[in-house]
Amino acid sequence: MGEQLPPPGSEESVTPEMRQEPDHGERSYRGSGRLQDKVAVITGGDSGIGRAVAIAYAREGADVVLAYLEGEDEDGRETARLVEEAGRRAITVPGDLTSEEACRELVDTAVRELGRIDVLVNNAAYQMSQPGGIEDITTEQLDRVMKTNLYAMFWLCKMALPHLGEGSSIINTSSVQASSPSVPLLDYATTKAGIVNFTRGLAAQLAERGIRVNSVAPGPIWTPLIPATMPEEKVESFGEQTPMGRAGQPAELAPAYVFLASSDASYITGEVIAVTGGQPVTV
Repeated sequence: MGEQLPPPGSEESVTPEMRQEPDHGERSYRGSGRLQDKVAVITGGDSGIGRAVAIAYAREGADVVLAYLEGEDEDGRETARLVEEAGRRAITVPGDLTSEEACRELVDTAVRELGRIDVLVNNAAYQMSQPGGIEDITTEQLDRVMKTNLYAMFWLCKMALPHLGEGSSIINTSSVQASSPSVPLLDYATTKAGIVNFTRGLAAQLAERGIRVNSVAPGPIWTPLIPATMPEEKVESFGEQTPMGRAGQPAELAPAYVFLASSDASYITGEVIAVTGGQPVTV
């Protein structure tokens, strides 16, 4: 795979620029009405895991609000097209969720356009691999990682809460890094462990309201974020450390998000589902 893309948010850091494009389930995912007429908000919804979840949700019958960085409009439009191709509505909301105002605009747009929120998927994330670990991580990078991965999740959950009814679901994307942190991703791994703890705490608070809060913890998944944030030599061997010996595809994550959003998971909250190619997640 050994390739490189510009940093996330750049117009060249999009799926069509990848030599080996990920599989988002465009040709494989078949829905069965498990999310019929639900309204889902998906952050980081333009590409990678977010696109795969958007496709699956639409084919399961949901309308989808897609949030993504403004420089990634090309990917955002393509994901919206795939949602609409499934016969569902797609609302695109470009913006930088490190801003509290952008988070508020996302929630307000979802409610204004589609009337409510049934599923909130906090999937947007930022990482930048630093070989020297803590000695190479700048305060600027730390701030961006924390605000993208933790602050935005906190703000969106709080702002969406008045619009979430009984039976609604919040799904937060964690990572295998939550329990097996790697030195070059120390700041990112810290946020992913925080997401697990936040998920369990919020699940305990919202259970009495009939709102479930869960997390999916991916392992190494092939998305534009990888060649945009890792050295080429790391990209070349990405995923080989797993027992399955390869990186996963976004399409292999989508069923977990569908399950947690559906009534099939009605007695599951505060849980973390690991989709890691065999790497344990023990947080």
